Amino acid sequence: MKVLLINGSPRLKGNTALALEEVKKILEVEGVDVKVLNVGHLPIRGCLACGHCHKTGQCAIPDVVNETRQDFIEADAIIVGSPVYFAMANGTVLSYLQRMFYSTKADWNHKVGAGIAVARRAGTVSTFDQLNKFFSIKGMNIATSTYWNDIFGGAPGEASQDEEGLQTMRNLAHHVVFLMKAIAKQKAETPLANEGGAHTNFIR
Repeated sequence: MKVLLINGSPRLKGNTALALEEVKKILEVEGVDVKVLNVGHLPIRGCLACGHCHKTGQCAIPDVVNETRQDFIEADAIIVGSPVYFAMANGTVLSYLQRMFYSTKADWNHKVGAGIAVARRAGTVSTFDQLNKFFSIKGMNIATSTYWNDIFGGAPGEASQDEEGLQTMRNLAHHVVFLMKAIAKQKAETPLANEGGAHTNFIR
């Protein structure tokens, strides 16, 4: 099993990294292959709506999106952590995810997804919802924990004092492993049945 952890914070050693590290420790104990991608500090621009990816399978912008696409394709689970900016995820990680999910062709239906929101005080619920929308629209299975996947801390390292937040991260990791194993078992027994082909808009 492979899990991709995405750090959407510009601080490589901030509270988002701390939360993801708590998840990582449990995943590794469970024997999961874990890869961490730090993208929040990179100059990632938004989608150009050029349609290049429909023709080539690659984004027209030559950056980390194309460089890490295979990691998304191979992952059984994708966990994205982001700090909260104005009750939203970091704009950089949003640009990264929007372009990645739009331009990448993968069997998303059998993957697990989870968002993690990190804040000094507020805005985690809307950020958590925002991140999970990427997984929902792709038919992925969203992993939960024993609370919303958020953790609190302002200055780098302060999240280590949020005992419940850390516990939530560890329980999230356990839930992700459980889901991956259950999906793999069910996938081997009964393939998922999905209809396809319908693509409508509301302009008449």
